[in-house]
Amino acid sequence: MLARKEEISLQLNQIIDSVILALTFWFSWWLRYHLPEWGVITNVTIAEFGYFLWIMAIVVPFTPLVLEYLGFYFDPLQKTVWTSLRQMAQAVVYIGVVIGGAVIFFKMENESRAVLIIFSALAGTLLLLRERVYQTFLRHQLRTGELSQPVVLIGMPEDVDVVFNGIPIEQRMEMDVVARFDVRETKRKDLMQVLHDKGVSRVIFAAEHVHFNEVADALAACEVEGVEVWVAADFFQTSIARPDFQMIGGKPMLVFRSTPEISWALLLKTFFDRLVALVLIMATSPICLFAVIGIRFSSKGPVVFRQERGGLYGRPFTMYKFRTMVQDAEAQKLALQEDNQMSGPVFKIDNDPRVFKFGSFLRRMSIDELPQLVNVALGQMSLVGPRPLPVDEVAKIEQSSQRRRLSVKPGITCLWQIGGRNRITDFDEWVALDLEYIDNWSLWLDAKILLKTVPVVLWGAGAH
Repeated sequence: MLARKEEISLQLNQIIDSVILALTFWFSWWLRYHLPEWGVITNVTIAEFGYFLWIMAIVVPFTPLVLEYLGFYFDPLQKTVWTSLRQMAQAVVYIGVVIGGAVIFFKMENESRAVLIIFSALAGTLLLLRERVYQTFLRHQLRTGELSQPVVLIGMPEDVDVVFNGIPIEQRMEMDVVARFDVRETKRKDLMQVLHDKGVSRVIFAAEHVHFNEVADALAACEVEGVEVWVAADFFQTSIARPDFQMIGGKPMLVFRSTPEISWALLLKTFFDRLVALVLIMATSPICLFAVIGIRFSSKGPVVFRQERGGLYGRPFTMYKFRTMVQDAEAQKLALQEDNQMSGPVFKIDNDPRVFKFGSFLRRMSIDELPQLVNVALGQMSLVGPRPLPVDEVAKIEQSSQRRRLSVKPGITCLWQIGGRNRITDFDEWVALDLEYIDNWSLWLDAKILLKTVPVVLWGAGAH
């Protein structure tokens, strides 16, 4: 996997392995402790578990570190079972030497060698099983395309080939190369068209034989849209993007990132989003049932309104809402264009005549937004993030800097929602709030927005 993502995956696997080792060590002691009672061995009892804690203090934290040193966590898709067994056997030797040294030099008591033998067999089996499960999970994600990201390669054709061919096969499998550009002939509009059409999330520059001024224009195009740029070159001055060094295929890459980078905080946000969405779906089911019945009795047409919206990097997804407008609302939209109160590509009017009476109540109480919890549970949206626009409105965004709002997952609530959305009629002001959120994102900021959303929902502030 790529750089920071690979590092987080390594740390997560080490934490899981530490938990496996701790539980297995206790179970090995428990099994050996009760064997005499079951008549499996002679009636030779061993010490209580507390006497084994010093061994556990060595085994649990240091075994994953030794395994990392031996390469156990790297290239998981290319490894064979025999390679894993060899690495684990080496780790047992190293840890065994440390435990033996403690027994000799510090006069520590080794209460039962049987516990260590049972532990080695069980832990080895479980670690191997965990690795096989992880490999199966990775292969499934690669097969279904869940790990694949649209990528554009730019540079001299021969340099692009060298960089791409030098990338390990596992990392290449996570790249869907949607376009290659010769930097000497690339026009900014052509690059931007590919970024928009393909929902590109990363552009890689092979710049070994390229003057930096030939890359600068393409870099600027990516920067303002929030698309990550990986450059095998020296440092560029940027006004928004934060530079960072990463390694890919053994080559140092200079990454320009104007959106939150992959981190434990971002992974926690994703986990929190899905967990809370599932809880809220169950908790609000009576309210949803009330909405379904009300819509059925007050208007003709489907209960749930489905619309293609622009998601992460503008990739379309189907967003769900309870229907609050008459069935032919989209057909009436054209006739109402002259009453639009929003600047830019967004359509919005107060007291929209297409909204039926019960639908107005659902909007005022934000009940119409509840089906979007399904989008959050599916990973298409977040609880907090820029509001997703219909795909036709996304296509009308003219300023590249405004498209940077698409560089994070869209959300159910945002700064615009809690800032009194009815009072904001300037699309530039709306986008400024979204970019403020992106540039200052943190879990604490998400928490504050969610807390401020509660009174907005309860009192219907700013609803339309």
